[in-house]
Amino acid sequence: MASLTLLRQHSKLADPREQLRILNERSQQPAFEAQFQNQQLPGLHATSIETLQINLGKLCNMTCEHCHVDAGPDRREIMTAETVQECLQALEHSGFQTLDLTGGAPEMNPHFKDLVIAARKLGRRIIDRSNLTILLAPGFQDLPQFLADQNVEIIASLPCYLQENTDAQRGDGAYQKSIQALQKLNSLGYGIPGSELKLTLVYNPVGFSLPPNQSELEAAYRRELKQRFEVQFTNLITITNMPISRFLSELIQQERFEEYMERLVNAFNPATVSGLMCRSILSVDWQGFLYDCDFNQMLNLPVAALKRRHIRDFDYDDLVSRKIVTGQHCFGCTAGAGSSCGGAITPP
Repeated sequence: MASLTLLRQHSKLADPREQLRILNERSQQPAFEAQFQNQQLPGLHATSIETLQINLGKLCNMTCEHCHVDAGPDRREIMTAETVQECLQALEHSGFQTLDLTGGAPEMNPHFKDLVIAARKLGRRIIDRSNLTILLAPGFQDLPQFLADQNVEIIASLPCYLQENTDAQRGDGAYQKSIQALQKLNSLGYGIPGSELKLTLVYNPVGFSLPPNQSELEAAYRRELKQRFEVQFTNLITITNMPISRFLSELIQQERFEEYMERLVNAFNPATVSGLMCRSILSVDWQGFLYDCDFNQMLNLPVAALKRRHIRDFDYDDLVSRKIVTGQHCFGCTAGAGSSCGGAITPP
């Protein structure tokens, strides 16, 4: 596991502009938009805005190897109460169905609970993207009960059902803490058949491959976690590692950047395009600025506009059919079965 964030290491890759330079200049693969033209696909546009995904900050209790946010304990970017209120005002629009909270560890934002309670009153589905270990951290042990009381859906990262692979990506001891957190969530009803409390696990490859078949992997997770720890969950989703931030750094260090980009491009699947998350989501950074997705956010590629858009100026009708900003990293979402916040999009 990375001991320090790229920012704390003073790495050039902490700057999104350097990441974009590498993606655009070092890759020998065709441009993403050119691939669309070659496949005679129409330009990529949003079709709705059903989900407001808010990055509450880059502060996290972990420093995971593949984190595309470059989050960690040494990050201080955090969304303010004022910006949280501006997000809630936008969430009042009837087009929104879901509030998707991410980070960093979103639970470490001091306004997390207030945001959840307010969104619950609006009748929105609420998702907490949790690293699990935060639920055991000092000062946060009451979170599992709070999330259950508010009927918050938990989407939790567990890179593998094996300890060795999980700890290799997330740090020594992360696996055991994750299992303890899952057992606590199960005791509250999360992931139990028939329960309304949904618990989704997230797999992303430890190495440089694409995710395996999602349904087959879910069966393996379900079998292994049940046999080993009596842990249950609602479902599992797979997400492709995006060639940005810390994973990009690892690709370069291992001299496998071009190999990985070639793998993504060769696995381009036109059938994934209709289900891409950017077509129905609006992403908000910790300062309140708007993006087509969380990955664009980390590369500082804001929504297409004459001026930079902020959540305080949210206009549903103006954004609902916007042109999506794309780049070479987008091949990660269209490779194989596809990759989105909801996992695989279609059979490969």
